[in-house]
Amino acid sequence: MNDNNEIMILDAVERYIRGEMNPEERLYFENLRKTSPDIDQLVVEHTLFLQQMNRFGERKSFKALLQDTHIVLAEQGKIDSSRLKGKAKVVYLWNRYKRVAAIAASIAGITALLVTGTVNYISPKTDNAKLKELGMKVGILEQNDKALDKKLNEVNSNITSKIKPGTPIKGGGTGFLIDAKGYIVTNAHVLNKGKNIIVLNNKGEQFIAEIITIDIKKDIAVLKIKDKDFKPYSSLPYGFKKSSTDIAESIYTLGYPKNEIVYSEGYLSAKSGFNGDSLSCQLGIAVNEGNSGGPVLNNNGEVIGILSTKELQAEGVAFAVQSRFILQTIDQLKKDDTAYQNLKIPAKSTLAGMDKKQQVKKIQDCVFMIRSY
Repeated sequence: MNDNNEIMILDAVERYIRGEMNPEERLYFENLRKTSPDIDQLVVEHTLFLQQMNRFGERKSFKALLQDTHIVLAEQGKIDSSRLKGKAKVVYLWNRYKRVAAIAASIAGITALLVTGTVNYISPKTDNAKLKELGMKVGILEQNDKALDKKLNEVNSNITSKIKPGTPIKGGGTGFLIDAKGYIVTNAHVLNKGKNIIVLNNKGEQFIAEIITIDIKKDIAVLKIKDKDFKPYSSLPYGFKKSSTDIAESIYTLGYPKNEIVYSEGYLSAKSGFNGDSLSCQLGIAVNEGNSGGPVLNNNGEVIGILSTKELQAEGVAFAVQSRFILQTIDQLKKDDTAYQNLKIPAKSTLAGMDKKQQVKKIQDCVFMIRSY
């Protein structure tokens, strides 16, 4: 590929990311992404690059504003900073602002910028307008559940639903076992404030579950199957990794974007999430509503995260809450309530060395469809 072609491709990628393509161009480019892994990887990498450049530009503008304000105040004789260097100037300027009523309006502006800078650069937060949670919409849930009930009744007419007819559905998605005794982790947004929980395995069997703990900030919820029909497993095949996997390593997920378990595979494209969010990691993978709460696993069958959101402005870019935050949530639960001291998350995977097909066969029984009411 010559330099001109590379420049043209990069220009097309940037126009695609910025939403500047017309519908025909966008459709053609999306098909190209599906057939060319190199182009798809370039989109993911360039999206991350543009996000980092935007953050860098905002930081530079903030520093320039502080410097300009410092110069103006020095010229007006309101501060004497001849002996101050570097960060000391900013500290002095800030303290001086608090004492000078004449520049109160500037204080408000600088304060707003400082808060924004702190949020973006120390603890980045999610921009919900640019991300989409992967919990399933209520209307789709109702349609899917009617179809599922019909299918199960055709297979076994003796099956009776554990959900009272007419009960409105609030939320749904995917969850997976973290302890063989019936403890399940999912995203908090999957429950959508529902209090009553039903989980279904890949055979369509329903089990009543209860909410053990919810951490809205981390978007993690822990459930416990409390149903006489559920038989605890002897062990779980996968383990939980405290750190993320390597960039470009292949990953896969199992979930319920429809009424049967669905496999998707991709790769880890960044160890941080949207706009540098340290809570999550970025994936190059195709996902849909209903995938929220599904496990993200690496080649060794280790859980590296919980699938949670996807980016609206870039196809095939998704994000997962890192697995170390599952471990933190469980540690906190044990501290808060001694009743859960026996909850044990497996650290070691027994799937290393197996091909994907073998791994999936062993994992799929541990992944559940979640419904909240």
